[in-house]
Amino acid sequence: MEQQDAVKREGRLTPVLALATLIAAFGSSFQYGYNVAVINSPAKPMKAFYNETYYDRISEYISEFSLTLLWSLSVSMFPFGGFLGSLMVGPLVNKLGRFSGATLYQLTKGTLLFNNVFSIVPAILMGCSEVARSFEMIIVARLLVGICAGLSSNVVPMYLGELAPRNLRGALGVVPQLFITVGILAAQILGLRSLLANEAGWPTLLGVTGVPAALQLLLLPFFPESPRYLLIQKKDEAAAKNALRGLRGWDDVDAETQEIWEEDKAEKAAGFISVLKLLRMRSLRWQVISIVVLMGGQQLSGVNAIYYYADQIYLSAGVRAQDVQYVTAGTGAVNVLMTVCAVFVVELLGRRVLLLLGFSICFAACCVLTAALALQDTISWMPYVSIACIISYVIGHALGPSPIPALLITEIVLQSSRPAAYMVGGSVHWLSNFTVGLIFPFIQVGLGAYSFIVFAVICLLTTIYTFLVVPETKSKTFIEINQIFTKMNKVSELHPEKEELKDFPPSTAGQ
Repeated sequence: MEQQDAVKREGRLTPVLALATLIAAFGSSFQYGYNVAVINSPAKPMKAFYNETYYDRISEYISEFSLTLLWSLSVSMFPFGGFLGSLMVGPLVNKLGRFSGATLYQLTKGTLLFNNVFSIVPAILMGCSEVARSFEMIIVARLLVGICAGLSSNVVPMYLGELAPRNLRGALGVVPQLFITVGILAAQILGLRSLLANEAGWPTLLGVTGVPAALQLLLLPFFPESPRYLLIQKKDEAAAKNALRGLRGWDDVDAETQEIWEEDKAEKAAGFISVLKLLRMRSLRWQVISIVVLMGGQQLSGVNAIYYYADQIYLSAGVRAQDVQYVTAGTGAVNVLMTVCAVFVVELLGRRVLLLLGFSICFAACCVLTAALALQDTISWMPYVSIACIISYVIGHALGPSPIPALLITEIVLQSSRPAAYMVGGSVHWLSNFTVGLIFPFIQVGLGAYSFIVFAVICLLTTIYTFLVVPETKSKTFIEINQIFTKMNKVSELHPEKEELKDFPPSTAGQ
């Protein structure tokens, strides 16, 4: 009877857990998505502002090359800031915690709360840039808000993965990606020219990013810190149990506390794991390779290029220029809808199936899109095939490649390795994002309609790697997942620390 009650209780989504998830994701992940998309719609009035400001200073207009360079800086500072933010993850979460608790003193201590500085300050800078007649404020603000996104895109999945019971870990782990897509859609809607993407409204459009940060700053301190952080890193068992009781909605949390202690015991010998040590540890070899492949595949699979190319495809299909913005917002709505579906099916189908399904759909969409783009001038209905390919690609990416890689980082490494693993994954994510934005226009010029063959190959290779290497982690404890990789890494399950700092051995080593 007690075992049946435990099974029933395990699936409960308590109000505290649900609200902590929503507030953490809305306050942080929403900003990431919003700032990815918000710079596109007001490009024309913002460039005019850059030109006018330059003229006011030296009584001549800026050259076309210099204007392009300034605009490129405004756009690219965001992913560059994201890369810098990813490098800050390990030191901050180990020193400050994931966000910390509910006292005024602790408001400055938690990583997620501290991260709001990198959102509120740039929101003020961007909102006041027109009044101050300074486009430099926008460029600096984009760098700062990029740091905010780099931190939040790593810390929020880590925090929610440690907060959730294992039967809800997948669903809650997809919620940050859901709010990223909601942020993109919000930027597309507010960025309609009839709303804020105009000469009068663009400073407000950019400054809106500070609103969710302010709400998170007010609300998040009233929710528990990660129990795993409290128990394993702070050694505060009483605080960890109190956090678990609030999250689970019952008093008997001894079994889950014992599981966390077992995780701590399993990795005690490793001590603090830096990025350098993480890369050298043979017991984490396949985990690190999987993180790099999946995070790289997520960004290099062409998702940003698809959005970049979408407007041109819609125009070629006969969509009127003034209506393209509405079609683009509709594509964003499809992205949100499919990510909602991923929240509900990730615990039903599993992480591995969604990755395989998603990357396979993206591969097929890129192949067909290549053919459609090559033939659209000779076959009248091919532009509509191109639109179908874009929508199919968005559906596939939203199901697996977008939400699952960050979730898997939490699941495939243990507590002491997690911050360093997120630093590696976040760095790959943002550098790949930056690289695609930088080189895709040149690929497009060089290959034309065949640009998406490059992304098709990356999707195919990532699918093959996932099929051959990535295990299913659904409904498994962190210890059970670690044991799967222990066998893959061919190290001693009882004493992995003896193998960790050696060079990678031949296949018979450790047996």
